[in-house]
Amino acid sequence: MNTNEAARVRELEKENARLKRLLAERDLEVDIIKEILQTH
Repeated sequence: MNTNEAARVRELEKENARLKRLLAERDLEVDIIKEILQTH
């Protein structure tokens, strides 16, 4: 693996972590909405 490939892998890993955080936040929002809807 050359330095350009290694840099690209690091960039993709960083983006992947960002997307995982976004997904976790959305999952939490969905759970909260479901909970609110069940109580009404």
